[in-house]
Amino acid sequence: MGDSRKNLYERYEPVRRYVEVGFWVVLMTLQGLFSTMVAMVDMRTRAAPRANWEVATWEGSSHFVLLLLVPALVAIERRLAPLARNHWVRFLAWHAAASVVFSVAHVVGMFGLRAAVYALAGAHYDFAGWTGQWTYEYLKDVRVYASMIFGIWAYRLFVLRLQGEARVLDAPEEGAAPPPATLVEPEGFEPSMQEAPSPRPAPPAPPARPERFLVRKLRREFLIAATDIDWLQAEGNYVGLHVNGHDYLLRATLTDFLTQLDPARFVRVHRSHAVNLGRIKEIEPLDGGDAKLHMHDGTTVPCSRRYRDALRGGATA
Repeated sequence: MGDSRKNLYERYEPVRRYVEVGFWVVLMTLQGLFSTMVAMVDMRTRAAPRANWEVATWEGSSHFVLLLLVPALVAIERRLAPLARNHWVRFLAWHAAASVVFSVAHVVGMFGLRAAVYALAGAHYDFAGWTGQWTYEYLKDVRVYASMIFGIWAYRLFVLRLQGEARVLDAPEEGAAPPPATLVEPEGFEPSMQEAPSPRPAPPAPPARPERFLVRKLRREFLIAATDIDWLQAEGNYVGLHVNGHDYLLRATLTDFLTQLDPARFVRVHRSHAVNLGRIKEIEPLDGGDAKLHMHDGTTVPCSRRYRDALRGGATA
């Protein structure tokens, strides 16, 4: 593929999950400790100060529940990202609704943790006036929600840039004039001097399929052949192209992109996966009719039961 050196993303990928989890754990821990210290100092100025363990419980429970909600926020950001381009009203409306659910989960979770800690300490946590307290908490939570969603979005764009984004090379230009239609005479027709022929148009030619893609990664460009694609995966409003151990993203849906590939070679095997039949090494049946496809590049691809027949048909074509 013209890129033999191991790039930054390929060095980052093995530790990516540890970095992501570690970042949120460290961030919430530091924020929790800082908030606890500030609250303890503020508590000393009050007429009826509370014990330090109570203050630590309040702040610790809040940040612990926020940490548990991070995977949900990642899923929400990825699910709603395609709406941001053309449906911004729906995009904002869905995020507003998600922020309410986020705040309710946050408040219920931290209240529950506080009650459990108080019970272990032989005390009672007072839920009185929780409705008014939730309104106050929501005003804080909506800002936290927005900042976390923005951070997740910015990080996702950073990773996409590291991965590299592919585009179809030599795609047909929009607005280009179609080739003139070829007229086909009806079968058995014999032209005569008295009657003009009634030709019928030839069937339209199948759509052109791209043979190669231009990939831009970290200010470098190189080509990949369509036949080199091992398997594909839907990733929001992108398609992940897995090529010889490298991952590239192309802005398209999996359904639309498959129409541009050779159906005798590329077959959909899952709601979000498709494979190059020539790159399948082994098919491992699973319970319930599903299967696991072992690819020549060492990866595995899920195959759901509803697509097993299409896989068999493509393999015997």
